[in-house]
Amino acid sequence: MAFSKGDKITWNTPQGETEGTIVEKHEKEFTFDDQKFNASKDEPYYTVESSKSGKQAAHKKSALSKK
Repeated sequence: MAFSKGDKITWNTPQGETEGTIVEKHEKEFTFDDQKFNASKDEPYYTVESSKSGKQAAHKKSALSKK
């Protein structure tokens, strides 16, 4: 299942499950927060924003679940 900008999603953190929103989909290599990610069409990454903190992070599609 692919995600689209604005989708409500959840993911796991060391503090427990977090909810948020898809901000952007990445299908090629990109840098986020000084870290390089090797995204591809077969294994996309998503920039997500936490509903609680408002902070953004990058995650593999496999780490996310639709809410």
